[in-house]
Amino acid sequence: MTLDAIALGLPAPKPLRLAGSALFLDLDGTLAPIAARPQDVRPDARRTRLLERLAEGLDGRLAVITGRTLEDVDRILEGRIACVAAVHGLVRRDADGGLHLPPEHPGLAHAIEALRAFAAGDPGVIVEEKGPSVALHYRLAPGRAAQAQALARRLAGETGLTLQEGDMVEELRPPGAAKGDGIRDFMATDRFQGARPIFAGDDATDEHGFAEVARLGGYGVLVGRPRSTAALYGLSGVEDVLDWLEAAR
Repeated sequence: MTLDAIALGLPAPKPLRLAGSALFLDLDGTLAPIAARPQDVRPDARRTRLLERLAEGLDGRLAVITGRTLEDVDRILEGRIACVAAVHGLVRRDADGGLHLPPEHPGLAHAIEALRAFAAGDPGVIVEEKGPSVALHYRLAPGRAAQAQALARRLAGETGLTLQEGDMVEELRPPGAAKGDGIRDFMATDRFQGARPIFAGDDATDEHGFAEVARLGGYGVLVGRPRSTAALYGLSGVEDVLDWLEAAR
């Protein structure tokens, strides 16, 4: 089914059946509320207990698929999730701890320098260096949104980096892997193979993941405001996601 073929106003997903399922979860806006600054998202006891129970009930068929760095995921989720596709799929950690990292892009250093210069002296503009990518956050400086967007577009053209636009953030990253690729790679492993993939996420970067789980016979759950999407189901926010996951059996 194509993106445009799916209507808005999605039904809520049925309670999750752990047997035979593989669960993929975005972090910000799905497992945790979006914060003005990336570092403001912190561990939460309810979320940690829930993830521990899900990992056990799914026999390890649980992965976080996020734009966050691997280090941030471990900090926020207190190291409870072994399988992570971080930085939008550019970095992947397998169940056995094996890491898959991309080569450094030759244009990344120039992009970081230019973004640092743009953010200098403005505490509302934050440059987040994420290893293979760099993100410019301006949620605390909305008046500079147009400038930030224009700069990011210019740098993408100059460096050959891919521009990934988010909610009050512009990210420059190497071309290549996206969230759906991380899901596909996990599903090809022995631990996940043969299970039905389910992916919950909230923003445009998650659409690649929704399309991939649909291709593999599963479904996506859109979190947040309705929009045209490849997800089949919807939940209104983080609290609803946690409630849905707590009802899993």
